[in-house]
Amino acid sequence: MSSSAIRQIAVIGAGTMGHGIAHVSALAGYSVQLYDIDQARVSAGLGKVKSNLDKGVEKGKLAAEDRDRAIALIAGTTQLGDLSGADLVIEAVPEKIELKQALFGQLEGTCAASAIFATNTSSLSIARIASGLRDPGRVVGTHFFNPVHIMTLLELVVHAGTREDVRAAVLEYGARIGKECIVVNDAPGFATSRLGVCLGMEAIRMVEQGVASPEDIDKAMSLGYRHPVGPLRLTDMVGLDVRMNIGDYLARELNNPAFEPPALMRKMVAEGKLGQKSGEGFYRW
Repeated sequence: MSSSAIRQIAVIGAGTMGHGIAHVSALAGYSVQLYDIDQARVSAGLGKVKSNLDKGVEKGKLAAEDRDRAIALIAGTTQLGDLSGADLVIEAVPEKIELKQALFGQLEGTCAASAIFATNTSSLSIARIASGLRDPGRVVGTHFFNPVHIMTLLELVVHAGTREDVRAAVLEYGARIGKECIVVNDAPGFATSRLGVCLGMEAIRMVEQGVASPEDIDKAMSLGYRHPVGPLRLTDMVGLDVRMNIGDYLARELNNPAFEPPALMRKMVAEGKLGQKSGEGFYRW
């Protein structure tokens, strides 16, 4: 596929990441289908897109006509068959490799052979996700950051078999939606999760050992290293359960104890203290 041939985008999963990807894609002028397994999830995702676009208008960062144009370009669906015309399919489903493999396997039978399959995984192997397809070269990683409509980074992850035309097309897509792209080879945790999770786990160990309070550890990184968000607040925002699972995966894949989730983290997850989504983690939300 030539890089200019992407016109229709399909986003699978209307949750936190999916609705954000739909938002930036439609705002850039792409026609977008937002899919989820039931209408309630689709409607919630579409509602969140509209709410975030409205906030942009209220703050003077977005023209009302651009908001209206973007909303008109997004349609919701609960039928995977409706995605058959997509030139680029981006999945934002839970971090389960079997789920992602099965999803792309199903789409391979309905989408055009030229369609690009992109996964928003933050740490799973792109090559393994692509391994069951007839054409694994069509698969690439597009790791977005939350909130998608505000964060400027897009981590493009290529495996050894990713075709050059696929890489070029997705780089152009990233530029058009206003992202700064980095290209990373397929390795556990890529660049961002590998560095971020390592830092987060050490920060939790510091809390566990009584080195300092969560607030002061975060302040050390925010003021001393200019991180916009400290590692413990970021862990709360991502979800302790999500980060714990990534840590387990990276510790195993890299054979590196630096990624091993501390006992404090496992205890908090067992108690349901998952961070922002549960109302309590290292902070109260």
